[in-house]
Amino acid sequence: MDDASSLPTPPRGRGIFCNRTLNLRSVRAVGYDMDYTLVDYRVAAFEQMVYAQARERLASEGWPVADLAFDPRMVARGLVIDTELGNLVKANRFGFVKRAMHGTRMLEFAEQRDAYAETLVDLGDPRWVFLNTLFSLSEGCLYAQAVDLLDRGALPRPFEYASLYRHVRARVDAQHLEGHLKAEIAASPEKYVVLDPEAALALLDQKAAGKKLLLITNSEWGFTAKMMAYAYDRFLPEGMTWRQLFDLVIVAARKPAFFTERSPFFQVVTEDGLLRPMDGPLAPGQAYLGGSAAQVERDLGISGDEILYVGDHMFGDVHVSKRALSWRTALVLRELEGEVAALEGFQETEQRLVAMMREKEAMEARLSRTRLALQRLRAGYGPAPTGDAARLEARIHDLRGQLVALDAEIAPLAKSGTELVNPRWGLLTRAGNDKSHLTRQIERYADIYTSRVSNFLYATPFAYFRSPRGNLPHDPGLAAAAPEPGT
Repeated sequence: MDDASSLPTPPRGRGIFCNRTLNLRSVRAVGYDMDYTLVDYRVAAFEQMVYAQARERLASEGWPVADLAFDPRMVARGLVIDTELGNLVKANRFGFVKRAMHGTRMLEFAEQRDAYAETLVDLGDPRWVFLNTLFSLSEGCLYAQAVDLLDRGALPRPFEYASLYRHVRARVDAQHLEGHLKAEIAASPEKYVVLDPEAALALLDQKAAGKKLLLITNSEWGFTAKMMAYAYDRFLPEGMTWRQLFDLVIVAARKPAFFTERSPFFQVVTEDGLLRPMDGPLAPGQAYLGGSAAQVERDLGISGDEILYVGDHMFGDVHVSKRALSWRTALVLRELEGEVAALEGFQETEQRLVAMMREKEAMEARLSRTRLALQRLRAGYGPAPTGDAARLEARIHDLRGQLVALDAEIAPLAKSGTELVNPRWGLLTRAGNDKSHLTRQIERYADIYTSRVSNFLYATPFAYFRSPRGNLPHDPGLAAAAPEPGT
């Protein structure tokens, strides 16, 4: 029997996708974030709780928010808040806005064009706020609804759209900082945590293969210990706990500052979180608070591309660790499984679209050549065309009619392709017929990306991920692109 039969091929949505070639055999340490990475949450339940607590805070300030409700489909990861105009937008990889929503109302094409015809989304400009994690959903939803209240003059004091965003953001952040949120989750983890029986085995494989495993999370010790015990201990060999999986556990890491600054470590010396200052190098198997990636590299004797860091936060986990330390990076994009399933379900329609677009391109080419022949005939230059002006005009009229009829068939199919997964925003990885701004960030900073940590189980700790050959518009054999709806 083939030994590989014990590792079945996973569904495509659970694959590990490669932007930059990565040999796991050369990786000596694998670091993991916890929230939405090692521990997955029921997004709607988690964000509903954040939203409700922030809404209560606003209600206590006299805001008329009692009738507002969290809508998890109103916003999506990868959107950008325009704090100048009070909009949420979806941009393509070049920064062009492809869809926009003011408050909770999607903008019509003409409104969107007027607002953004001369504007590119630039994440380096404080005007734009990138919703790059699932933690952003409650914030984006509440801000959109607050814009509606502001526009109606229903708020107790005046705001600009930018100051309104800062106010809402502060109330949402407070739920994470003040401890009420995580206390409730820790008290009833079964309501919020999605158990993954395969994740523990994937980590055991990596550890047994000689990788040093690091847990680096911004969560505090008490919450981390409860969540990891709940999510992992039941799936480990008898007598083993989650602590024994990791060579180092680092809590309250303050990412992204953990990757760029130098702060002291404190050792966690008791299960209830008692701390003591560090007086030497990091010790294997211990738990620490704070610190810096620089000291982790120094004390482990491992640095740069010998370390793979896995997290769900595009900026705090992936972007900064790559830019500041040249660590190898993996992004966990939980929505990927639904996205791949939607694309597979759309494949037959996509093939019809491609065929119709090829037909349209050929028809447009015939129309263009006929128009040029008529132009030359009337202006009296160039080779003599076949047929007189009346015949050419009739041909042009006929081709235009055929194009109108073909466009009528294409338009609803193209529109349905832009509404996969989310009817407002479509696919996370696409913006219209182009890659989304989120996809551009993933390509730039994530060496690999996948939907969940347990997908490493199928790859094995010895995998060699090879990036695909980059396609260029002039490469032979590339399929015609589907049109944007309304074009």
